[in-house]
Amino acid sequence: MREVKVAPIMAFFSKLEDPRAEVNKLYPLEEVVAITILAVMSFAKGWEDIEQYGQAKAEWLGKFLKLEHGIPKHDVFRRVFCSLKPQAVEECFMNWVRAIKEDYNKEVIAIDGKTVKGSFNAKTGEKAIHLVSAWATENRLVFGQVKTAEKSNEITAIPTLLDKIAMRGCIVTIDAMGCQYEIANKIVKGKADYLFSLKGNQETLHEDVAEYYGDFDFSKPAQEMKHISFHTTSTHDEKHGRIEDRDYAVSDDVDWLIERHPLWKTIHSIGMVESTREIKGKITTERRYFVSSLPAEVEQFAHAVRAHWGIENSLHYMLDVAFGEDASRIKKDHGPENMAFIRKIALTVARSDKETKSSVASRIKQMAWSDDYREKLLFDSVFATEETAC
Repeated sequence: MREVKVAPIMAFFSKLEDPRAEVNKLYPLEEVVAITILAVMSFAKGWEDIEQYGQAKAEWLGKFLKLEHGIPKHDVFRRVFCSLKPQAVEECFMNWVRAIKEDYNKEVIAIDGKTVKGSFNAKTGEKAIHLVSAWATENRLVFGQVKTAEKSNEITAIPTLLDKIAMRGCIVTIDAMGCQYEIANKIVKGKADYLFSLKGNQETLHEDVAEYYGDFDFSKPAQEMKHISFHTTSTHDEKHGRIEDRDYAVSDDVDWLIERHPLWKTIHSIGMVESTREIKGKITTERRYFVSSLPAEVEQFAHAVRAHWGIENSLHYMLDVAFGEDASRIKKDHGPENMAFIRKIALTVARSDKETKSSVASRIKQMAWSDDYREKLLFDSVFATEETAC
């Protein structure tokens, strides 16, 4: 029997339970999954793309897969990924993530939701799936995802997601949708800290923090604002014709706030960010407010705020632009959720290249164009060995 070289990442999916009846198992499950992962790494968007990729790369794939019956038809990929249990795919995905992640002190884990717009099924009326993901900003890895029916269900999805991730010693950041004292308590109980954005859904809490900073003016000397306690810092960024200045203020003066909101016993600091943006000569200013279990250390506060905002560019934007997630026409059964995991794998593989100085987008193109580069990432990057696979 011909020996093949198994990529470490593929070993993590080797124990997936095959959902097919025996009569339909002509093509081994591990080969169907492996071809799908590699095809998505090379810009494949749908089932036909995956089959065409397999046909085009059959000789190269033969170095790692036995392919005794050739490349499966697109219907095989569709049936498999629409039938695979997302929980089983997630378990293998998370085992891989745990094996390759590094430990960082006070790593920021940004939790945010994204609707996969193309998964809306006009024929059945089934809504597009909404995925709530936990993004580890230093590792640049997805630590987990939970599917909800729509954005409004994020509040119920977040506790489930928190149960899935290793958050001890981390800072969990969540936008205003998840600003709930029950979620705050769960994070603190898990030996982590939180930073929550405030908006109207926590109306009086938001109003109280906004009022506290109501007369605050970053241009004034500190001695002119003795009625409040605070620490400040600032950042300046210029990118793509946009100039942005951010001023940060944080305070540990919270006893009065907890007295007014007794269910929020874990608040240790309140913060405010004033962002001034200049785009093509137009200047806009916005203030945002936060509550946190962290001490009032302004540099840490500023870092956590910036790290949370980065999830849009580092994860959601790349999934849409590089891998066409919103444009995907995969709609049926478990297909959309399972393929969301596969896209996150592809993005993680691209980010694993610590040597190349080019952008992530350029690395993704190289994965599609160069067999040597793709092979290097599969075998010589930061991935764990087969022995740690599930």
